[in-house]
Amino acid sequence: MGLLIDDLLNFSRIGRQELALHEINMTKLVEHVIDSFRVLNKTIGAEIQIGQIANAKCDEHLIKQVWINLLSNALKYSRKKEKPVISISTQETETEIIYSVTDNGVGFDMEFSDKLFAVFQRLHKVSEYEGTGVGLALVSRIVTRHKGRVWAYSVPDQGATFYFSLPK
Repeated sequence: MGLLIDDLLNFSRIGRQELALHEINMTKLVEHVIDSFRVLNKTIGAEIQIGQIANAKCDEHLIKQVWINLLSNALKYSRKKEKPVISISTQETETEIIYSVTDNGVGFDMEFSDKLFAVFQRLHKVSEYEGTGVGLALVSRIVTRHKGRVWAYSVPDQGATFYFSLPK
């Protein structure tokens, strides 16, 4: 219950917090997040592949939370695989930078994808995968505050890819 209350307070604060926009080295930020998971033994057995990651003008503290939430979900939902694999990459268009986190985990049915980024909307049982149902809603709120967008693609039992974009 304490975790849920903390997550809801964070969700509420995100909408009011002023953005401190700076050019951020995303590769270093992602590597730092991954290292923190390794320290906490959360990447046991997971292969994490990092492609080219473009820098962006953003609020480092808030975007770090986006990476934490997306990577922790990828680790959580792929941990039951014999060899969990997570890959991180970037794609650029004329107007935006698109970041992606792909895992080979349980995935989800795209029929329910509209629920992913809403508070308390879970596609898997709490008894199977822990969490409060607020993490992806936080991701959405943070990215939207940066004038970006979020979406996902998945096939059940074949993993998922979560995307977020930031303007150039």
